[in-house]
Amino acid sequence: MVETIKGGIAKDHRGNIKFVNDFDMSLVKRFYIISNADTELVRGWRAHRIEQRWFYVLAGSFAMEFVEIEDWENTPTDSPVQSQVLNASDLSVLHMPTGYALAFKALAPNSQLLVYSDYGIKDAAKDDYVFPVDYFINSKI
Repeated sequence: MVETIKGGIAKDHRGNIKFVNDFDMSLVKRFYIISNADTELVRGWRAHRIEQRWFYVLAGSFAMEFVEIEDWENTPTDSPVQSQVLNASDLSVLHMPTGYALAFKALAPNSQLLVYSDYGIKDAAKDDYVFPVDYFINSKI
């Protein structure tokens, strides 16, 4: 099940500390940062049977859509699409477990998305399932 892990911010005269203390990073093997070229580009639909990922917005905001894949060989185009908007001001991590396809787009210029993965890059190509960007007819992005 997709979940949101809430964070917070501590402020004093020295400045701010943003945190997501309930995010257990013990499974993380790598991370990367995505910056879309513009706010029209949609990245997706990418799915994983083995890899799980966590998303944190460093700057701006992103529209995220995800579909649980139940039949990997015959995935219906009318599968239910869930959506969530992630903002840098939310200070939260979106956990995408295995078995989901994901698409997203930046909602503001210069948005940055930090992605954590529990699967090493040398094996990533073995667990990469891609659907065309217009595959799921219930998508709104």
